Amino acid sequence: MCLRCGKVGCCDSSPGTHASRHSETTGHPVMRSIEPGEDWRWCYQDDLLG
Repeated sequence: MCLRCGKVGCCDSSPGTHASRHSETTGHPVMRSIEPGEDWRWCYQDDLLG
């Protein structure tokens, strides 16, 4: 889920890579997992996991 606008997209390990495409087209760099039990964030701008 995009931390800036709330858009939900699949991660890069999924065929559609919707989250990275969303980041590229909008400039919104940080996504977070919405999977139950997961608590991570990914910054596409810096290629960092947090």
